[in-house]
Amino acid sequence: MKLFYALRSALFVIWMAVTVVPVAIVAMLMSIFMRGDPVYWTCMFFLRLSVYGAKYICGVSWRVQGMENLPTVDEKTSAVVLLSKHQSTWETFAYPTLMSHPLAYVFKRELLYIPFFGWAMARLDMIHIDRSKRSQAWTKVAAQGKRLAAKGVWVIMFPEGTRIARGKKGEYKTGGTRLAIETGVPVVPIASTSARCWPRKSFLLRPGVIDVSIGKPIGSQGREPGELMREVEAWIEAEMRRLDPEAYKA
Repeated sequence: MKLFYALRSALFVIWMAVTVVPVAIVAMLMSIFMRGDPVYWTCMFFLRLSVYGAKYICGVSWRVQGMENLPTVDEKTSAVVLLSKHQSTWETFAYPTLMSHPLAYVFKRELLYIPFFGWAMARLDMIHIDRSKRSQAWTKVAAQGKRLAAKGVWVIMFPEGTRIARGKKGEYKTGGTRLAIETGVPVVPIASTSARCWPRKSFLLRPGVIDVSIGKPIGSQGREPGELMREVEAWIEAEMRRLDPEAYKA
């Protein structure tokens, strides 16, 4: 069975490698003449191909609850900061395909060096930071986050900072809540059980269902970053135990 999973996973990697090149080239060419939504949605087409490739090649499906907790399409000026559990690559690819509103990720700049994928990301209005320069990184996040919030863009961050093993909890850092307080926008917590099918640092994808749960917006005005993040953390971790009780038996 493991060999079967490995063969399917290898085919999925080939699928991503084949599809990323033409989409990235189109996006980079488009960015010469235009910016904004057309380039964003072109890049998201590759992510959609990847998410559906995982579904039809490796049997990885998903179900989402709580979409009603996000601002509606008509509320394009309603910015939020999305704070999500981070277990695998899957949610970084899936979230832009699940949501009808453009997202701006905060991510490490090393991703920009990945051929085609990173080059296309560099043409998007997102926030890439140098983690080795923490004070400068926060200054950049705050400045660009304010600009994006003013445009109604949804900024997304992973407060644990890196992918976390199934059933485990990392340290929730306050960058996301600090940004929300600085910009005056609410935070939206998100739980995702992606490691159930695509564990971190693993080549193998296993068939199954990934659950994504989107919580209700939490106001940031008048709050302290640490106190607000503790509320976000409590909701996400409780929701993770509800969605994936098997992973938290110990």
